Amino acid sequence: MRIDVLTIFPDYLAPLGLSLAGKARDKGLIDVRVHDLRAWTTDRHRTVDDTPYGGGAGMVMKPEPWGAAFDELLADGDATVVFTTPSGRPFTQAVARELATKERLVFACGRYEGIDQRVLDEVATRAEVREISLGDYVLNGGEVAALAITEAVVRLVPGFMGNAESLVEESHEDGLLEYPVFTKPATWRDREVPPVLLSGDHGAIAAWRRDQAVRRTAERRPDLAHASVLLEDVEIRPAEPADAGELYVLQLACWVAEQHDNPGVRIPALHETYDDLRSWLARDTVLVARSAGRLVGAVRASLDDEEWEIGRLMVAPDLAGRGLGRTLLERIEALAPGGATSYTLFTGAGSLRNQRIYKKAGYRLRPGEPIPGAVRMTKRIGPR
Repeated sequence: MRIDVLTIFPDYLAPLGLSLAGKARDKGLIDVRVHDLRAWTTDRHRTVDDTPYGGGAGMVMKPEPWGAAFDELLADGDATVVFTTPSGRPFTQAVARELATKERLVFACGRYEGIDQRVLDEVATRAEVREISLGDYVLNGGEVAALAITEAVVRLVPGFMGNAESLVEESHEDGLLEYPVFTKPATWRDREVPPVLLSGDHGAIAAWRRDQAVRRTAERRPDLAHASVLLEDVEIRPAEPADAGELYVLQLACWVAEQHDNPGVRIPALHETYDDLRSWLARDTVLVARSAGRLVGAVRASLDDEEWEIGRLMVAPDLAGRGLGRTLLERIEALAPGGATSYTLFTGAGSLRNQRIYKKAGYRLRPGEPIPGAVRMTKRIGPR
């Protein structure tokens, strides 16, 4: 990958010769070329800025030096031009991954009040232009942003990192912040390393790290993970009419996945209207689960002769596998009236994961297929 940087302060980019970036340059993995914009000025003062049209404070970078610089640099071949600016789109790990696929990047580091807009518009006619911001704050110039973006991008270039697996576990790679890390000694100033990390149980360690990443993300970056994913202080209560709207959305989200597992099967939950849902909400015994104010699960049941028929057991897709479905099942079973002698439920014939979960809860398949594409599972109700 080749990277060109246009700036009026070339020395600002010296850190690109240090650490892993410097080693990558020595190996030929990246080719970094820093250019002094003043080299394309034509007056003896090497002027790169002037007062803004329309008045106002500050100075604006002149178009002539930029235009001449791009004439020369873009003549070397195709490139993606990155203008670092607080008015650009936010820089994210996803953007870093995208830029890492480019063969050549050209960074334009503005100063003062920015670069004359005509430069960006003109360059866009002959190259891909990206306006990128590091965040909602203002720096003195674009060099710091160019350094940050460059480091985030080049470390994704194959061969740059000594251990490629370290890229997978980093913050933002899976939408979460990275879990806390520890090293020797095991005790430092009366602070202990979490025992699970010393256990040698790789499964338990992976689960702990995942839990810590989710927890850290929900607490520090609610824009990435809603607090509900922590499943702390989950409230399970009888449904109310006001829950209908959220319940309808959750039902559709959950049964779309069921449709994938059971292609060609007509799934009633995907064909119900909002009024249909409101009808059984008023008729049946329905429980809902809320976490941090969000409706994250639900289940319903009704008595059919001596069978406590359980249905619409649903958990928000992003919380699947966390035990909430099992808890809801246990809670709705506990509400079976005295005359019930068995629990019964239906699931898709192709929903093998659901069937395994219900078997662990004591349910067994009942012979026959009363509904096309579905199976019936039952469990006797013991003494209560």
